[in-house]
Amino acid sequence: MSSESPVVTVSMDAPERRAVGVIALIAVIRMFGLFSLLPVLALYARDLENATPLLIGLAVGAYGLTQAGFQVPLGALSDRIGRIPVILGGLAIFALGCVVAALSDSIYGIIAGRLLQGAGAISATLTALIADATRDEVRTRSMAVFGIGIGASFMLAMVAGPLLAASFGVPALFWVAAGLTVVAALMLKLLPDIPQIRKRANWNLRPALRSDLLKIDFYVFLLHTIMTATFVALPFLLTRDLDLALTQHWKMYIGSLLVSLLITLPMIMKDHRRGSGQLIAIAVGLLGTGLLSLTFAAFSVISVFLAMVLYFAGFNFLEASLPARLSLLADDEVRGASLGVFSSAQFLGAFTGGLIGGRFLGQGEPGNVFFVCALLAAIWLAMHGFGNSRKSSQPEQKSG
Repeated sequence: MSSESPVVTVSMDAPERRAVGVIALIAVIRMFGLFSLLPVLALYARDLENATPLLIGLAVGAYGLTQAGFQVPLGALSDRIGRIPVILGGLAIFALGCVVAALSDSIYGIIAGRLLQGAGAISATLTALIADATRDEVRTRSMAVFGIGIGASFMLAMVAGPLLAASFGVPALFWVAAGLTVVAALMLKLLPDIPQIRKRANWNLRPALRSDLLKIDFYVFLLHTIMTATFVALPFLLTRDLDLALTQHWKMYIGSLLVSLLITLPMIMKDHRRGSGQLIAIAVGLLGTGLLSLTFAAFSVISVFLAMVLYFAGFNFLEASLPARLSLLADDEVRGASLGVFSSAQFLGAFTGGLIGGRFLGQGEPGNVFFVCALLAAIWLAMHGFGNSRKSSQPEQKSG
């Protein structure tokens, strides 16, 4: 079938729905424990023994650094010994990091705990497990469920984190994260039988570093650079320019996310090519348009809300389609390693975005951050258009 032929929509069967649901819930539960710390950790760390601005920033960002460092080796390990043992080991390391941080009363203890949390880097392995459990025809929808679940976890955590911290203290959030990790481990028992991958006999990562895969890795690096930088600046815009109390921000986040699904879901349903070049370009355009609107038209709650809708519409589609596309292109025997490189690029992007956001917010102007992010989106769109113009006549197919 050529790339121009119509594709019949295929539904997930019962085992696929069960596998995707369980894996997505495991990711949601685990990520809630992390996301709930984001609105409160810096303020909490400020009052700890030996705290300095640099160490506070390291306490917040250390998780991303070790996540980036361990995604590839743990993803490659899952190709050799299987997904479930790696997921269990990663959850155990993550829980240990939660306990270390919960029991610490100095900034160095928090940093150590955050580094351990990041060392339990199983995002790539969870994504690879979804790919193992689903057919190519339903891969993008499966990844969309995974991505939207994590997005919902983020929004819920933005509401619950400050409320729980105010009632029980920030250390309680670390204990909650540890407890949720145990729940996530127990949920592995609910998985249906998933076909076993053929385990690799060597550690050669060259098939995971093909140019077509590295292009997608770079795309997700840009996506998460833009996302993290945006969320460094957005709370300042909502608080200072719109005079919204911190406890009201969640309404903007959740409302714009839900409305954005009216754009995102039709794009996902149309994405029969699972990461088609045209839809990626549209999504990057939506992302950039939302950022430009936040830069130049953030003069009312309505205008900011609409800008956030455009931003989330582009972001959510890319968050679902990029891992789906990579999982289709990657060789089966190195799928875990390939998704490990992808996840490393993702977390390096988050770390870079934090640096960019902090640097350009230095003078207290959120618009500077949004404009830099819009420039990154424009560069991304130009690069994507140039790359696709060279291959427009070639059908997309998986390399062997």
